[in-house]
Amino acid sequence: MKVTINGAAREVPEGTTVAQAVRTLTEQTTGVAAAVNDEVVRRGAWESTALGDGDRLEVLTAVQGG
Repeated sequence: MKVTINGAAREVPEGTTVAQAVRTLTEQTTGVAAAVNDEVVRRGAWESTALGDGDRLEVLTAVQGG
């Protein structure tokens, strides 16, 4: 199925979860947030939240700097 991740069209298997999609972008385990179709998904729900055809996933990572 087709989804948009951080503005880029991607083909992912049916049933792909937010957690699986996030892992394709970053190995970070902290400082990461995800939103599906402009709705923030709580981290505890990533494993159980499946993406659907046409969904938009935005993955944000915190960057520390000075």
